Formats: sequence, structure tokens, C-alpha cells
Amino acid sequence: MTSAPDSPLPNDVATLQTMLLTERAARLAAESEAKFRALLIEQMKFTIAKLRHERFGQSSERGAVLEQLELQLADMEEDASEAEAAAQMAAARAKVEVRSFERRKPARRPLPEHLPRERIVYPVPAACPCCGGALHKIGEDVTETLELIPRQWKVIQHVREKLSCRSCESITQPPAPSHPIARGRAGPALLAHILFSKYGLHLPLNRQSAAYAREGIELDVSTLADWVGACAATLMPLIEVVRAHVFAAERIHADDTTVPVLAKGKTRTGRLWTYVRDDRPFAGPAPPAAAFFYSPDRGGEHPEQHLASYAGLMQADAYAGYNRLYEAGRKPGPIVEAACWAHARRKFFDLARINKAPIAIEAVERIDALFAIERDINGMTPQQRLAVRAERSRPLVAELETWLRQQRARLSSKNDVAKAIQYSLKRWPALTRFLDDGRLCMSNNAAERAVRCIAVGRKNWIFAGSDEGGRRAAAVYTLIETAKLNDIDPQAWLADVLARLPDHPAKHIADLLPWNWRLQMRAAQAA
Repeated sequence: MTSAPDSPLPNDVATLQTMLLTERAARLAAESEAKFRALLIEQMKFTIAKLRHERFGQSSERGAVLEQLELQLADMEEDASEAEAAAQMAAARAKVEVRSFERRKPARRPLPEHLPRERIVYPVPAACPCCGGALHKIGEDVTETLELIPRQWKVIQHVREKLSCRSCESITQPPAPSHPIARGRAGPALLAHILFSKYGLHLPLNRQSAAYAREGIELDVSTLADWVGACAATLMPLIEVVRAHVFAAERIHADDTTVPVLAKGKTRTGRLWTYVRDDRPFAGPAPPAAAFFYSPDRGGEHPEQHLASYAGLMQADAYAGYNRLYEAGRKPGPIVEAACWAHARRKFFDLARINKAPIAIEAVERIDALFAIERDINGMTPQQRLAVRAERSRPLVAELETWLRQQRARLSSKNDVAKAIQYSLKRWPALTRFLDDGRLCMSNNAAERAVRCIAVGRKNWIFAGSDEGGRRAAAVYTLIETAKLNDIDPQAWLADVLARLPDHPAKHIADLLPWNWRLQMRAAQAA
């Protein structure tokens, strides 16, 4: 019920109120529709960005733009839903019909089947409300909603009864149970939760302490820190076994990233290094794992120390600190360098995205054709991968080298595209090594994915408290990332390991590794 702009307003208060509610409902509906239209525009922009990424993007450049668009898109969807709900409520109060607009419904997946079901049956009348006759059940409608039960705290009392012998008056008592850490009164599940929250969910201990206090559990940051340090020491034998497994590989990925470290009123830059074993791309039987190390700087002596026992293939970036590892006379043997095509491609991608440089765009397209072949042969045996590369990839690589040298000859050495070309040509033997060894990948993305957790953590805990804190972080990251690589829940695994490790035979420590633990859990479930 609306009136023309020049119509006289009625004197009846009730009519005026109705008109006001109607106008408000219409305005809110218009605002809701406008927000929805804006949402459609942003969704289109996001789709276009993803399509462009499929053409030009491979690894780290996807983060900044696409993640920000995803956040904005989620906010706009929330705004559109809120505006639509407000319009519907205003229309209901005005008792008028406001034309709704068609909008995309949120994706709704079936609720997990493994969750327990709680039935709430609503009472029905004892007799027919129309005639009073007897009623008989002919069916039911069930609507399911997902609910969350807040976590529960409890105190477990370990009771050891003392018994006395009436004959000889000797006293007997069961032995004291083993605890995950020597000091502290925390159970293994709580310790695993604290570890995973800090290093897996990137929640600093002060935030965890505040969250526990809101639930009525006072745990000082100093207490939590003491538990974390004790857990790291307890888990160190398992960490060493994981690292040994990584360096027993024929081929590893290597990368490093920065980590701010607190030092006398300021922060300095430390480094966290990762070495990843992942044989799945060439159908290797060994389970994947990641080993992390900390160093106070980026000196080349640190990877030399980490890799002192390793000889074999290593996929890495062009860091000069690795050069001594590639020397022929190195003991126990040389490490064979395999350069990363994703790094080489990124040089061209930035120029293609920002400057729209035609040579850079074509270079990206040529490299993407090689990556497309790699996706087709992922998971094949080394022999199969080598055969496909010989037939499909090698001609493309030869053409790319010829084309790059031709373009380089036409450009000034100070040209940005020339610098990108020179970066690739300078490392051409290492870049093309994948053509001669089916175990190699074209990129070092396995290591870059492993250090991504550190980049996320930096935004939350700001800095490591000390060099020892950095080494502790590297140790726990080794366990958490290895668990994730093997598709098991890190927190559940850590809880079970912390419970079993104190009484576990040292010579059977390998039984607790993630891949062996998963087999034990499957066997227990099957039984």
C-alpha cells in the first residue's frame, strides 16, 4: 500500500504506520537486491580471476589475489543474506507482500553419516482435531540440523589402592602409571590439543590461556609453555626417526622461509628449513614425510649440516648456499640439483600480469604446456614418466630453449624480460634434468606447500621467543606436517603417541610413525 508522491497524507495514525512499514519494507528489499547484484558482480570477478589463474598461475601468486577475493566474497554473501532477511522481516511486520528476487542458494552438503543422531519427537494430538476420531501414524517428516556440544573438561583420578597382608604384614600397591611428561598434571589429549592449537592452528599460548579461562579453567601461559617444552623433549625420539626417513629418500624437496625471533627488545630474522620426501608423483611405495630445522640465519653451513648424511636428487630454488652441496667431491656423495620450473615461470608471470609483456605471456603459455603434461603423468612409474616426457615434453623444451635464446638476443640486458630469460637459461641444465630422470618433478611445490604453515603462523604468533623456541617449532612442525601428508588427524595421532610413548620400547619406535599408526587404527576398527 503506497501513495503517489503528490497525494495528501491520511490523518489516520494506523494508516500512516502501515504506509511507513510498507515503505520501509520496499526500501530494504531494494537494498537487498542491490547488494545481491553487487555480489553477482564480485562472483563474476572472482570467476574471471580464477580462469586467468588457470592460464597464468601455478603456485604462490594465487595467494594474495584469490584469497582476498574469497574473503570479500564471503563478506558480501553474508551482507546479502542479512539484507534479504531484514527485508522479509520488515515485510512481515507490514503484512504486505514484497517481491523477492532470485538468488543463488548456499551450497548444502549432506550432514555426516557417522555422527550420532538425537531424535526430538514433537507431541501430536490424541484425537483428530476435526472430528475427534482416532489417529494412526502414516509416516513422519525428519529435518536434520547440525549442533555443536562444547568441549568438556574432567579430572581423572588415578587411584592405587594399598593392600596389607594379614599373615606377613607386607604392603602391596600397583605401580604408578606413566605420564606423558615428567612434570605437570595434563593428560595426553590435553597436551596434544595445546600442541596442535599452537603449531597446527597457529594460536599463541596467551590466546589459548584466555580461551581456557573463559571456560573456567585457569592455566597460566607459563604452565602451558612448560608443558609444550616437556612434550617437545618427550617426542624428540620420534622426530629423529621422521628426519631419518626423509633423508633415506632417493629424491627430496628443499625450501626455507623467514621467522622473526625476539632478541633484546627487537626482532631479528631466523630461518625455518624444510626437506620433504614425497615419492607419490612417481608411484614410490615409501610414505611421505617432512623434516623441519631452525637456524638463526640463512648461512650455507646450515643446509650443509642438515644434509650431512644425504646424497641424491634435490629439488630446490636457486639459493647460492646450496652450491657446495652440488660439488663432485662432496662426502658422502654429491647432491644432484634439480631446479624449479615454478620459480622460473614466476619471473615471467609477474611481467605478464603487471606489464602485459607479450614475450612473458608467451613464455608462461609455453611453460604451462609442460605442466599440463606433468599433470597427465602424475602417479605413473619413473619409466612411464620418462617415456611420455621423451615423446611429448622434450620437443617442447627444445623449442622453448631456442625461442628464449632468440628473444634474449633481441633485448637489452637491463630489460626485465631479458632478466627473466637469463634466469632460466643460466639454470637450463638443472631445469631440464627432469627429462632424464622419471623420479624428478618439474617444480618444488611439495616443499613450498610444507612451509606455507609457517607463513600462516607468522601472522598469528608474530615471532618466536628465542632460538630454542625456533628449534622447538621446527620439531613439532615435523610431526604435524608429516601427519597431514599421510592424511591422518595430527591431534588424534599426537594424543595417542603421547599416551603410549613413555612405556613404548625404544627399538619399536617406528610403530608410532603416522603411516604405521594409521594401519594399526584401521586394524583395530576392523576387529
